[in-house]
Amino acid sequence: MRFFVSISFLLMGYSLYSQCNCCSERHNEFDFWLGEWEVFDTTGTKVGDNSIIELEGGCILSEHWRSVKGGSGRSYNFYNSSDSTWNQTWVDSQGGSLILKGHCEENKMILSSVPFDRNGVQLHHRITWTQQKDGSVQQRWDVLDASDVLKNTLFLGIYKKKK
Repeated sequence: MRFFVSISFLLMGYSLYSQCNCCSERHNEFDFWLGEWEVFDTTGTKVGDNSIIELEGGCILSEHWRSVKGGSGRSYNFYNSSDSTWNQTWVDSQGGSLILKGHCEENKMILSSVPFDRNGVQLHHRITWTQQKDGSVQQRWDVLDASDVLKNTLFLGIYKKKK
């Protein structure tokens, strides 16, 4: 009898351990960004390479950016089920960092920073990744004022899968 009880507990423990905690539809909304990419500006000039992989059983999308000019950066991206938002923490080789929060809607991931003050003006960053019909991804990084009026586009690039 002890043998059957031991086997039951072992199987139950394996069942709990093998559950995929980050396999929901919401957790997979940003999967269109996964892969090995070459990144180009709007003139077709290559600006860098980006590698997006899953970590921790699919709970994290890890980004490793490498610019053709020598800079680099990394981000962790994850769905937070406690507040139903997507989150990104970015740090680059120039000492820059950015914390973003947002959501996915119809093939677009839209993440924004909290407002910050620049010379008496409230600004925030908004980055949008849009999945294109050809499988590429467009990334647009805008700076907006407190009324969501566009002040500047910092980056507009096209991600193309490496062959």
